[in-house]
Amino acid sequence: MPTTTGTTATASTGADGFVGTLRAHSRRYHDQHPFHVRMNTGRLSRGQIQGWVANRFYYQENIPRKDAAILSNCPDPEVRRRWLRRIVDHDGTATGEGGIEAWLRLGEAAGLTREEVRDHRHLVPGVRFAVDVYVNFARTRPWVEAVASSLTELFAPDLMAQRLAAFERWYSWIDPEGLAYFRARLEQAPRDCEHALEVVTASCRSAESQARAVDALSFKCDVLWSLMDAIDQAYPE
Repeated sequence: MPTTTGTTATASTGADGFVGTLRAHSRRYHDQHPFHVRMNTGRLSRGQIQGWVANRFYYQENIPRKDAAILSNCPDPEVRRRWLRRIVDHDGTATGEGGIEAWLRLGEAAGLTREEVRDHRHLVPGVRFAVDVYVNFARTRPWVEAVASSLTELFAPDLMAQRLAAFERWYSWIDPEGLAYFRARLEQAPRDCEHALEVVTASCRSAESQARAVDALSFKCDVLWSLMDAIDQAYPE
């Protein structure tokens, strides 16, 4: 795990300093993980890509549950109305729609069956643990902190663009239609993180509340890094 950038002691009551501290966590984002670096430079085998897709599905299918937990704790109807879009993005409004469906199609494009992705037969314990810890965090922590933890989306568009380019260049054996999830997130992630950042900056005005938000984002970075560690250990070079 990279050295922590931004801690309780560095949170600032100034809005610019606060946002800068949050954005500095890009140095701790999981795109820096060795497994991701190898992925983006075309150095993963077919089995490693399939293992990543199958394990990452557990995170994808739990995103709506995480967001529903935030909604259940949020007292602001305006925030709830806008946050609800995230659940719709992943669950869709009907069978065959949404990000979870798109990830299943990615699995098929990578040579996995829908059944083996959905039944978790490839899921490693470390991934399950990391994801479950994150969902529990969203359920049990104050809702603004849970929103702050989602601000890893500040860094997601760049990762998605790099990942899409890498898959198209290095992993041509994957059907391009299976990459639709990444294309959709290029538009969804900036919208989502803009809203989350609005909520956090409006709600966290004191040094104490800003420090808690920074700690929540740091926690999420740790979760994503731990998830990648578990996959890397299960599918070594």
